[in-house]
Amino acid sequence: MTDTELAGKTFDTIAEAVASDAATPGGGAVAGLTAALAAGLVAMVARYSTATDRFDPVTLAARADELRGTAQRLADEDARVYRRYLDAAALPKQPDPAARKAAIRAALDAAADVPLALTEVAEEVAGLGELLAGAGNPRLRSDAVTAAQLGGAVATSAAALVEENLRARTDDPRVVRAAALAASARTAAAGLLEPTRPEPTPPRSVPS
Repeated sequence: MTDTELAGKTFDTIAEAVASDAATPGGGAVAGLTAALAAGLVAMVARYSTATDRFDPVTLAARADELRGTAQRLADEDARVYRRYLDAAALPKQPDPAARKAAIRAALDAAADVPLALTEVAEEVAGLGELLAGAGNPRLRSDAVTAAQLGGAVATSAAALVEENLRARTDDPRVVRAAALAASARTAAAGLLEPTRPEPTPPRSVPS
């Protein structure tokens, strides 16, 4: 288990903190924890699957564990960088407005880098979920689909955070990068929503 600040708390404690009027944890931390759970599902399905020409379950499970740990650390980091931004924004405008502006810019840079990294994690989780939904243990397909759907949702929300934190710099390549990753994750997830079995044929009405 990854040793992180949020990982050491009970679910009820985290849920209460999110619902409170405190500034953190917010959307980024929630997205990070969600990605960690999605990666956990990927690891679980991989461990119950047999090797195919498309993946090695041991290797895939190990990669999912790495992604889970990264997502948990990013959840903690998101809370830290947002507090750093709040501290910068609280600096007095006088007598050195340039220093305050530079501090805010640096804080927003960090606040954009964290969700961008989370978008990368979530996009990979979505792709692995898609892979396992098609080639993993069929009895656990719904778990793989859940992982892919959560990965798509996290990537989308994290990309929105990147865009928000860089709204003053519309030409920043991180905005485009995050949007592309989110689109890729949504594509992986959306492909699993197609029916897996034929629709039942409605009964014919027999004239009386």
